[in-house]
Amino acid sequence: MALLLWVAAAAVAATAPSGCRPAADGRAPAAAECSPFDHSHSAWSELLQRHVRNGFVDYSGWRRAGERELDVYLAALESVCRDHYVGWSRPQKLAFWINAYNAYTVRLILDHYPLDSIRDIGLLPGAAFRKDFIQMQRLRGATIDLNEVEHTILRSELREPRIHFAITCASTSCPALRSEAYRATVLDRQLDDAARGFLRDPTKNRFDMAAEVLWLSPIFDWFDEDFVRAAGSLTAYVAPFAEEPTARAIAAGRVRVRFLRYDWSLNGR
Repeated sequence: MALLLWVAAAAVAATAPSGCRPAADGRAPAAAECSPFDHSHSAWSELLQRHVRNGFVDYSGWRRAGERELDVYLAALESVCRDHYVGWSRPQKLAFWINAYNAYTVRLILDHYPLDSIRDIGLLPGAAFRKDFIQMQRLRGATIDLNEVEHTILRSELREPRIHFAITCASTSCPALRSEAYRATVLDRQLDDAARGFLRDPTKNRFDMAAEVLWLSPIFDWFDEDFVRAAGSLTAYVAPFAEEPTARAIAAGRVRVRFLRYDWSLNGR
């Protein structure tokens, strides 16, 4: 009898779609776990349009109405199977992980709200980014943290420097959270727009023309290697996204770069 049961189980596993076999702990996956993924990220866009204005997030309103919808979207992210993911285009992968980073950051803030800063989560500054709470067993084989999404996946695997203007760490000095999801079909335009918006926001970057000093966000200091690898130098990377007076000064070699302080206060409204 035991042998017959083992053969039956093996037959069921063998007929399961690739990438959707039972988990290592024996739990059978839900039927939706390997369903086609919505690359328009429409559910995330609807939440952003409802709760984000000019980059600032209404966390209290989101807690009152919207947490369930957020969890449904996160469940859709977690349902993606690796065998499906490997067939996606690079823009689809980038959009997936940028939106995942932003959505899980919102989930993390809502879990601890009210608070003054994401750095208030955990015993040490930065602990929030090392908190394993992103259930990516289907896709990555493990529960992961925000650091892995940013540094391992977006920076190392996908190597896209513009993600630094798109992922939002729930802080005032972070890039603004857009009121729309990132989507593969228009991703280049969205990322270029995010880069221009970030570089031209005087609260995050500014050019002192009289002193010929380009004051940049610390993001450009922390991730200098990403920008240098893409353009040869930090200023060469910045120039195409900067406003015309700044771009001309960079081209003439007349700027000195300095870095501003980072404001970790919550990007709430």
